[in-house]
Amino acid sequence: MLIRPRFTEFHGVHIPQHELGFAIPFLNEDIPLYIDPFLLWKSPSMQDSGLHQILLAGFNHLGVLFRDGGETEAIKQLILASECDEVGLGNSVTRRGKRIGGDKASEVLSLFKQVPHYRDYGFRHIEEIQLFIDGISKDRISDIACSFLKSYLIDYTHQECSAQGIPMEKVSVPAVYHPRKRIFETIKAQVPVHPETGKPLLVIPKHWLRHVPWISYDNYFKESCPQDDVAHEGEELSRVRVLTYNRENYGIVDAYVKERERTAEDCHVDPMFKQIPVLSARRKLNEIKSLPTGKENGADQKYERAIGELLPTLLYPHLDFAQEQARTDSGVSIRDLIFYNSRSHEFLCEIMDDYGARQITFEMKNVAEISREHVDQLNRYLHDELGRFGVLVTRHPLKKARLKATVDLWSGQRKAIVCLTDADIEQMVEVFDSKQRHPIDILTRSHVQFRRLCP
Repeated sequence: MLIRPRFTEFHGVHIPQHELGFAIPFLNEDIPLYIDPFLLWKSPSMQDSGLHQILLAGFNHLGVLFRDGGETEAIKQLILASECDEVGLGNSVTRRGKRIGGDKASEVLSLFKQVPHYRDYGFRHIEEIQLFIDGISKDRISDIACSFLKSYLIDYTHQECSAQGIPMEKVSVPAVYHPRKRIFETIKAQVPVHPETGKPLLVIPKHWLRHVPWISYDNYFKESCPQDDVAHEGEELSRVRVLTYNRENYGIVDAYVKERERTAEDCHVDPMFKQIPVLSARRKLNEIKSLPTGKENGADQKYERAIGELLPTLLYPHLDFAQEQARTDSGVSIRDLIFYNSRSHEFLCEIMDDYGARQITFEMKNVAEISREHVDQLNRYLHDELGRFGVLVTRHPLKKARLKATVDLWSGQRKAIVCLTDADIEQMVEVFDSKQRHPIDILTRSHVQFRRLCP
């Protein structure tokens, strides 16, 4: 079974994340990123700017409807907009969210009555809701934005999946906003579906995504909230108290939003993966080299942590990092690093062809000498689903007997277990610094040396 399976690998698309314009969805959990509507607002693209206007117009229409007597319908429509499971953004481990209730929807829409500016002019950024209503945060803002822009996302998904040859089906997509009718409705659309649930999946442009919206409660509280005015000395400065103060003092929020607009050039997209700097990589290397082998004073955990922070950077962009995981074999806890094989390098294509390596397991061992037990543990983990290629990351080269054991595995089962030592990791850091070669070339060399020993 694949570890943390992704939508693209399931459909045989092995393009690394950095080469795709959309964020690759996981099949069984959310992507820990969110749509930030501010990125659309500040974008030089007329398309993004137009989509932001559609989003604002749709949301502000609900406010007008609520303000002018259509409370029941406005609440119903906002509830529909409050969750967008098709995109899989957020922190859910099941790709399923929960819509807000009627009371919370009414509380949000009441801002169009309580705050004179919103009553007369509407919102200019829907993220401002976070500054007034408890329980509305980045995940809810993202979902509301997705829902109002779902029609565009359907077209974008169809375009991207057609380009990659990903199969699609004509299925019902719920809560799609119709700008002319100004309602959410279920439509039929040709989109990819989840292989297990059959529910529609939509992909999101990477340049819309951030970990935290540019306009957010935490940033407001830190940079602009007049804390001494909200609560006097000795009084509790609770979030609810701040939100209540904001509703009665819109000018403070207005000044904060204008400042965020003024500094819009500092608002950048958050990358799907960020490499650590060269200086940090060298520090990690020095930390590794200074550690003794064994478990004393937590040396094994420090080694695993340092390697776990270093290798994803060194192997990027050729290998996308899947996750660090712990497994147990015969009562022994084992730390692994799992990578997706994007086949973006000749070596990666080779190990896919030879070993069926859809994912690559790196097992970390802070020991003076790799034993037969260590080889057997990794061997048991290599199977046809993940692939028959694994890497032992350890301090020193394998002894002759252990090398023979790995060669015997290749001879009998066509499995390959190669080794990366301290010296290899150091060389990977050197080429990462020089940028004259790719660190993955060091792993390639280890495999070539291994195959020379095989009959």
